This record gives sequence, C-alpha cells and structure tokens, in this order.
Amino acid sequence: MDECERSADGETDSFDGEIDSVGYSGDGKSAVGISPASVLRATAYPFLLLAVVLVGASALVIRWDPAIVSPLFLVGTLTYLAILEQLIPYDRTWHPGKEEWRWYGIYFLLTMAGSGLAQLLVTAAVGWISAHERGHHLWAEIPGALLAGSLVSYLVHRLGHTSALLWRLHGVHHVPQKVNGVNHVLDIVLAQSLVQLTLALAGFSRWAVLVTGLFVVAQGYFVHANIDVRIGRFNHLLASPEQHRLHHSTDLSEAGHYGSDLSCWDHLFGSFTWRPGREPAAVGLHDPSSFPGTGEILAGFLHPWRRRPGPAPGTD
Repeated sequence: MDECERSADGETDSFDGEIDSVGYSGDGKSAVGISPASVLRATAYPFLLLAVVLVGASALVIRWDPAIVSPLFLVGTLTYLAILEQLIPYDRTWHPGKEEWRWYGIYFLLTMAGSGLAQLLVTAAVGWISAHERGHHLWAEIPGALLAGSLVSYLVHRLGHTSALLWRLHGVHHVPQKVNGVNHVLDIVLAQSLVQLTLALAGFSRWAVLVTGLFVVAQGYFVHANIDVRIGRFNHLLASPEQHRLHHSTDLSEAGHYGSDLSCWDHLFGSFTWRPGREPAAVGLHDPSSFPGTGEILAGFLHPWRRRPGPAPGTD
C-alpha cells in the first residue's frame, strides 16, 4: 500500500481547496492564500500541547483528583483527534470500514478495561509511594519526571521489539497495514505500569506524575493519529505521526523511533531515522505470517502463549 496516497480517488481533499498544505501555489514561488486545512495543520498540535498545560495547571491549582482528571483528559484527547482525522487525514484509505470498526471497537474496549483496572492499581500505588508534598519546586520536578518517564517508555518499547517474549505481545500492534490503536491489552498494561511506578519509586510527587501522564497520553495518541500534521524541525525534540509512521514501516532500515513523546532518546541511542519528506512505502509486519490477522481477536490475544512463536523480531 502506498502511504503517499492521500485519498481513495487521488484527488485533492475538498477541505484544502486549490491551495496546498502550506498555503503556497503549485510553483512554490509565492503565497497565494491560506486554506482552512493549512491553518488546522499548523495549529492542531500546538492546541493539543496547550490543552496539556491548561489541564495540568488547573489540576494543580484546584487539587483535582488524578483518578478523575486523567480519564476525562483521555476522552477529550480521543474526541479531538477523531475530529482531526476526518478534517485533515493523512491517508483516507486508513479510515476503518464497517467490519474494521467492529474489530477496533472490541480492541478499544478490551484495552480500556485492562488499562482502567491497571490504572486504578497503579494510581493507588503511586499515591502510596509518591510524595504528596513536593520536596522540590514543582516546575523543576516536572521536567525531571518527563525525562525519566520518557526514558523508561523508550526502553520498554524497544525491548518489546528485541525480546522474543515481549514481541509476541507488542507485535499485535504492528499487524495492521495502517497505523492505528490496535494493541494487546497486556502490552499496554505493562508499559503504563512500568513508567508510572518508576516515577513513583524515583520519588516524584503525585502531581508531577499527573502532569507528566497528561503529556504522555496526549503524545501517545497523537503519534498514532491518522492526521496530516507536520512539525518540521520540532521532530528533533518531540515525537510526531511522521516519525511513528516510519516506526511501523516494513522497511526495517527506517523503522526506528521507539519514543512516543520525546525524540532525544532516539537520537542518543541511534534509532532516529526521520528526515524531511521521508515517508514509508508501506506499514505493517515485515513477516505478516508470523501473527494472526487483526480480525482474529482471540488468536491475537492468545498469540503470546503459542507453542511455536513467530521469528525473532529484530527491529520489525
């Protein structure tokens, strides 16, 4: 499947009008106007980051219970990104069909149920382990929590690609020939739990963990969204859908980008492959026969316990 295709019929998105995504004429010599789509592409991500800041600051000021603010923010983030997928899709052929919606609905419910249960347990543990009162200024503590949590997330994700056992969990996410939210529920539970518990054990306050968690949630769903948003040089600082599409590439030489929030660890550990204009020709598994299809939900859930696991993942 050619990822560069933007619509099923190959025509320009009507939301764009006759102006390209950066508001320039076809010859690139002069700006001829700004389309609604180009404005939305430029503002969609800054607005999401602003929401993280505003919700986080409000939660700190009014001492909002993390068990309440986190799920509400998740719902808001999902709704926002779902609207963007309709207005500025990266590839219209990635929009689910009727049968796919049933599959994704089941995956979503299973993931939310498992994550919700794990979140309750982790939140309780974080509340017990983490300091309720800050030992340092919160605005100095939050960057430290963000870096620590991002590093753990990166390592867990990369281990999911290099460990044969963990790959049987994480590989379910790479089965579709499009980037979406299909996950093995245990893979999600493992990643979320390890990050938050690490932050708690490191001594970060529950408020720093909360704010960091809001950013991680926003980034995690943003990089998987089917939206045509480009962040340019900020790719060297923050993760983006551009990078994560490369992560899902069937070409293993470009399938790096294990970070879903910050890009610094991909730079540090040599897994940063993005460059302007680089897009994968196809996404999915390098060896599709090694996993059940997306529609085989029960088989996918039981795949980690098969007697004959798929081949070693490498960087697939």
